[in-house]
Amino acid sequence: MRLLFSTILLFALLLFPAPGLQGQGELSGAAQIQQALAALATTGSVLMIAAHPDDENTALLAYFARGRNARTAYLSLTRGEGGQNLLGPEQGPELGVIRTQELLAARRIDGASQLFTRAIDFGFSKTAEETFAKWGHQEVLSDVVWNIRRFRPDVIILRFSGTSRDGHGHHQCSAILGKEAFFAAADPAKFPEQLKWVQPWKAKRVLFNVFSFTREQEKEAAGLRTAIEIDTGEYNPVLGRSYSEIAGLSRSMHKSQGFGAAQRRGPVKNYLTLVAGEPAAKDPFDGVDTSWGRIRAGAAAGELLARAAQAFEPKHPERTVPLLLEARRMVRAIQDPLAKYKLQKIDEAIALCAGLWLDAAANRYEAVPGSDLNIALTAINRSPAEILLETMSVEDQFAPAESVKLEYNQPHVRNIQFRVPAQQAYSQPYWLVKPAQGALYSVPDQKLIGVPENPPALGARFRLRSGQETIEITRPVHYRYVDPLRGEVIRPLAIVPPVAVQVSAVPLVFPDKQPRSTEVRVRANVANSSGRIEWTLQSGWRMEPAQTDYKVGEPGESTIVRFAITPPAADARAGAVAAAHTADGRTVSRGGRVIDYPHIPPQVLFPPSALSLVRADIRMLSKRIGYIEGAGDEVAEALDALGYEVTLLTPQDLASGDLARFDAIVTGVRAYDVRPDVDANRARLLRYVEEGGTLVVQYNKLESERRRPSGFALAPYPMTIGWARVSVEDAPVSFPDPDSLLLAKPNRITREDFDNWVQERGLYFATKWDPRYKTLFSSHDPGEAPLEGGTLYTPLGKGAYVFTAYSWFRQLPAGVPGAFRIFSNLLSAGKTLYEQTGK
Repeated sequence: MRLLFSTILLFALLLFPAPGLQGQGELSGAAQIQQALAALATTGSVLMIAAHPDDENTALLAYFARGRNARTAYLSLTRGEGGQNLLGPEQGPELGVIRTQELLAARRIDGASQLFTRAIDFGFSKTAEETFAKWGHQEVLSDVVWNIRRFRPDVIILRFSGTSRDGHGHHQCSAILGKEAFFAAADPAKFPEQLKWVQPWKAKRVLFNVFSFTREQEKEAAGLRTAIEIDTGEYNPVLGRSYSEIAGLSRSMHKSQGFGAAQRRGPVKNYLTLVAGEPAAKDPFDGVDTSWGRIRAGAAAGELLARAAQAFEPKHPERTVPLLLEARRMVRAIQDPLAKYKLQKIDEAIALCAGLWLDAAANRYEAVPGSDLNIALTAINRSPAEILLETMSVEDQFAPAESVKLEYNQPHVRNIQFRVPAQQAYSQPYWLVKPAQGALYSVPDQKLIGVPENPPALGARFRLRSGQETIEITRPVHYRYVDPLRGEVIRPLAIVPPVAVQVSAVPLVFPDKQPRSTEVRVRANVANSSGRIEWTLQSGWRMEPAQTDYKVGEPGESTIVRFAITPPAADARAGAVAAAHTADGRTVSRGGRVIDYPHIPPQVLFPPSALSLVRADIRMLSKRIGYIEGAGDEVAEALDALGYEVTLLTPQDLASGDLARFDAIVTGVRAYDVRPDVDANRARLLRYVEEGGTLVVQYNKLESERRRPSGFALAPYPMTIGWARVSVEDAPVSFPDPDSLLLAKPNRITREDFDNWVQERGLYFATKWDPRYKTLFSSHDPGEAPLEGGTLYTPLGKGAYVFTAYSWFRQLPAGVPGAFRIFSNLLSAGKTLYEQTGK
């Protein structure tokens, strides 16, 4: 039955995204009910397509979803894995998980749904050709077609033009694919394997949301004769905001990107031009029947739903229930995908109008397959409407059978002990269960493609009767608790392994052939967990001991076991996998990672217990490193894994600590953007350099200069940070000054040290600089001029200042040997240059 329930739920997601899986909406009370009723009465639909989280026009989404009450969705080709993170150290797939939840949080505000393809954001791309080469043109086109056939939009809106004007190659591809998919989705000969679940679909038209980011672009868009004009600054009295104000709230959920946005008031013009399909004169829905008349035998139900919306009384929403029940009787007899979707929405509207509170709360937020959960099922009728509760169940297990009338505002509670199925899958995001195939996630189940997140681990069903109609409402099983600061907090239920085997997330680096120690943290998720830890190691490496026993008493407690690893004599890269063999016969080779930020629900991931090992000849002239954390990176951990003595510097350390004890100080990525204390102590940091230290400044965005008062100096001499970047990870690198000592000491740097880099060379290079700086590297993307502003350095007093916008925050945690060798040279720049000059 668990499999059956999951299949039913996924099929519902397949046809139309279910907002209930994305958390409760921002609206509440009478406004929420009025919006729900208005949405029932219309059948129009809009799909917006772009490439990344933050590409969407949130004002247009709010206008269509909240203003026109249309079924509205945003299809983001990627989950934003390749960007930077202003919140913490998460990168790659973990950042994609955060940005997925930020998109869902934004959609709860603007009222739209969220969809995806399997494409991975592999970082900035300057051409559509490079993007398609990495993604696979037909593969991602298939996903866009699938989403169109599943969502069945009347109107498709593209955010980009599909030309070089879009800049980012991903942006260009989103528009190219959107137009191609418009035609392919209607053609049964295209991707026929999808027709097992969906049917071909032809939207009425494709429109381009013309850029209007500047006054000049706005004038250009307004001058287009064929453009449809939409004012998203229009005020909605039911919502108490204009759509552009809602957009500011929605966009501000992209917190990992630092995209807090203003709530614009007054006229905000948006322009749409025809790309494909039938022309529209003044409205995107011109020629589209948005009534129930488009559904066979649906007109009568549509009239009832329109009456329900018009008759709504904010102080007595329960009086709308009889009309909804009568409409429901008609709609459940209609065999149409849209009618089936609307039937679910009618049931939810009945629950809203009746003030029903339906809840399934577990006694803890984690459960192991085969374990027992205590779940409290609660139903409260907070209106005069007559509601009969027939059954409550979790999956296929029912609470004690009884049919009871729900009296006004009287909680009806039943406790159920539920055994989690022994074969229940862990709560790993479905797109991360299998290794990615290049720049495409591996998702074997076609029905999951496009779904924004996993269905709830467990679902509760409430079967209720009102009049002659029986409705069924589903709710996720979750954990509810009270936080002293945040108040009542809801946390999703997660299915977890019996133990988590946690190894270092950064590579263990061997600069010579001496053995190094590592540790495994074993966290128990059940009581009295015991077993042994065993490693799988590649030939040439040796682990001592080969295995060791562990024992943990209480759930949530951890123990640490230590091992020594001896590398081969020659340079090598390898992987080692740790596995826990439990006393009850299970084998677990995954760790546990909780991503928890206040603006999104906690996310649980289970990364493989794989330790990356790097053996490379790396000499270190410096030893003691002070690290100033910035927006979030793992550079400090990577340096520690190499053998440096790394100290994280606090604001107090910067203001009054003994900086002279460090051979070098490194600022984390965007430290000048997010750490006011770095600004406040910039003179002290430069004095540290003059007295013999080395200061290595990693990349900062150009806002670092824009937000500073006149005369602010990021560096000892003038430099301008720009948008210049080298996005191809294997772009050629040359040395403007081959005789530079920073290329010779303590490691001899060659072009081979730039082999096997990941994602990019660097970003936000300096574009202008004082002649007292020297350049170390030159690189460029194909067809572009060489860029020398990626790493600048200058002697200063007895020390050295180094600015470097190369992506060490990606290369070092990825275990790129050459990156460690180069960065070691940068850390010893002061010693090297002072040794040369002697002054």
